[in-house]
Amino acid sequence: MLKFLGGPVAGVAAGLPPSLIWGLTVAGMMTSVVVVSGIGRAWALHQRERRQRRGKPLFSKRSRSIVRVFRRFGMPGIAFLTPILFSPIGGTVIATQLHVPRIRILLHMLWSAAFWAAALTLLAFRFSHLSFFHH
Repeated sequence: MLKFLGGPVAGVAAGLPPSLIWGLTVAGMMTSVVVVSGIGRAWALHQRERRQRRGKPLFSKRSRSIVRVFRRFGMPGIAFLTPILFSPIGGTVIATQLHVPRIRILLHMLWSAAFWAAALTLLAFRFSHLSFFHH
C-alpha cells in the first residue's frame, strides 16, 4: 500500500508531470502483478501446506472477510481494493489463492491500477501545496 500511495506523492515532490507519474505508478503495480501471478499458484500451495504442518487454521478472520468480498463482488471487488487495502502483491496473492485465472487477474488489476493511479495522482497534485511535498 505504501509503495502504491508513495508513487504519486514522490512524483509530485520530484516535479514530474502527471502523465508520467500515472504511467510509472501503473507500471509499478502491473510489474508486481505479472511477477506474482506467474509464481502465485506454487507459492499459494506452499503457504497452505506450511499452515497445515504448523497446525494453524486454514481460514482466519481476515481471510473470511476477503472471501466474503470475493463472493459478493468477485474479482472486480478484489481488484478495486487492492491498491488501497491489500497492496499489489497482496491482492494478486489473494486472487491467485481464490483460483482466479491469470488473464482475469491481469485485466482487473490493470483497470484498478489505472483508476487508482489517476485518483491518487490528482489528489497528490491537489494537495501539493502542503509542506510534506517539498524537499
